[in-house]
Amino acid sequence: MRKEFEETILKVTAAKGIINSDPIQSLWSGYGEITRVNLLKVQVSSVIVKNIQLPKQSNHLRGWNTTISHQRKIKSYEVEMSFYKQWSELCKDNCRVPKCYAVSTIGEESLIVLEDLDASGYPIKKSSLTKEETKTCLKWLANFHAAFMNIVPEGLWEKGTYWHLSTRSEEFEVMKNGELKESAKQIDQILNNCKHQTFVHGDAKVANFCFSTDGTEVAAVDFQYVGGGCGIKDVAYLMGSCLTESECEKLEKELLNYYFKELESTLGKIHKKLKFKELEKEWRYLYSFAWADFTRFLLGWMPTHQKLNNYSQQQVSKTLLLLNK
Repeated sequence: MRKEFEETILKVTAAKGIINSDPIQSLWSGYGEITRVNLLKVQVSSVIVKNIQLPKQSNHLRGWNTTISHQRKIKSYEVEMSFYKQWSELCKDNCRVPKCYAVSTIGEESLIVLEDLDASGYPIKKSSLTKEETKTCLKWLANFHAAFMNIVPEGLWEKGTYWHLSTRSEEFEVMKNGELKESAKQIDQILNNCKHQTFVHGDAKVANFCFSTDGTEVAAVDFQYVGGGCGIKDVAYLMGSCLTESECEKLEKELLNYYFKELESTLGKIHKKLKFKELEKEWRYLYSFAWADFTRFLLGWMPTHQKLNNYSQQQVSKTLLLLNK
């Protein structure tokens, strides 16, 4: 880490020194790393540091080492820094995100200094979720979507989510021809033009939620693909990330009902003039479209992915039927 970045960490935390740094994980495709920095003689005993270093050569796991891929990643980190600087303070306790202490850029290297959620009571990471744990994450999403309802996403992606069609032309080109590919632009357009817009997290998978010890609360991380859009895209993506095919089919109705109940409750407090039933009708209709949109991405990116199952195909078939009507 640059000496200037170490000085920034000490300044914003009022620490006397840095004890050590513990690597947590490398950033996708070799674009830097995330570390836990332990501090000396301060109230804040540790911070999480996201150190972004643009590589001379990208090492994508799937081989997508292209200029388009590189530019998308660069913008994603710019978006994340913008979110923490401009927007994260609007996230209250009901959609908890880590406090941002500092954002700094020197040349082609950037630094984001964040609250250590482990130390703040959110130490649990999961790879799959129970029904109740899924509801906890859906409640976070409902509160997040309510907080940013009808706000223009300045400094973020105009259209959020990492699989957005306009940023995935390469994956679209290699996708096999078929009815979904033929309808992909129409599906994308319908989702983009929905009346009720909010901020979407854009990568609301189970790995990006940190649970409290008792499992009743969560905080979310990783805001590289936050931007404008239809909130149901986050909901569909979350369910696909944490539930099995059979669980998605069995729990779909209950979980969607729960999400909309939480969304209505929160919106009722901050957007009293909003016609919620109209929003709910629109977003429920677009649930299968969100699944079809993500399925389009997977079919180009990794056609053997486990999420390409009977449930996702049912959602694609439902969407195509609606389009044909």
